[in-house]
Amino acid sequence: MAAKPTSSMVERLPLTEARVHLGEVIKRVRLTKARVILEKDGIPVAGLMDIDEFEDYLELQDRKVREHIRKSYQEYRAGKGRPAEELLAELRAGRRAKAKSARRQKA
Repeated sequence: MAAKPTSSMVERLPLTEARVHLGEVIKRVRLTKARVILEKDGIPVAGLMDIDEFEDYLELQDRKVREHIRKSYQEYRAGKGRPAEELLAELRAGRRAKAKSARRQKA
């Protein structure tokens, strides 16, 4: 099975060949995060990508998510961002507090 690479991590594969080796193609996509363009008679008809990347793509189709990203970027450009260390410390503290509360409720 010799897929033709088109650019980094993108391959072109005839649909008939992909059909014969579908399990191998899916395994390669899953393990290497490769992207595969399936072709019928040399014409692209479908694409395969890792499920995490596909779910990210679907999430970005949501107008609310795109608006949130846009606003966050504007805040960052305006100097209103926080250092990552500060945000991570806050998130960790919140998780510890939740875990402590959950342990108290079990007791």
